[in-house]
Amino acid sequence: MSLVRRCSRTACGRPAVATLTYVYADSTAVLGPLATYAEPHCYDLCAEHSERLTAPRGWDVVRLTDGSAPSRPSGDDLEALANAVREAARPHDRAAQAGGAGPGKGGSGTGETRRGHLRVLRSPES
Repeated sequence: MSLVRRCSRTACGRPAVATLTYVYADSTAVLGPLATYAEPHCYDLCAEHSERLTAPRGWDVVRLTDGSAPSRPSGDDLEALANAVREAARPHDRAAQAGGAGPGKGGSGTGETRRGHLRVLRSPES
């Protein structure tokens, strides 16, 4: 007896990665992570068949994700990473900090105040 569960689709011998369950009362097909054990009313599917799954007309498909699976980086993740790299690569004015004009203590006499990576510029009228 094999310890690896196989896809339930006919003529597919790939290993199963997801379990499909139908909730007939709600007209819903639920596709989630591979169940702990095989049950007669559930269908185990391989990666290819789980991605291509469609439901009958009028039915909803609910895809549950496994929290332990690594997710693909989103645009926000990539943008945050790029901003962190830019911030780390910027030269810091160590001489100004050593001279006592550190963040929040004024800039070079132009009315500039630094707070972390932000700058507040005072208008010339004030």
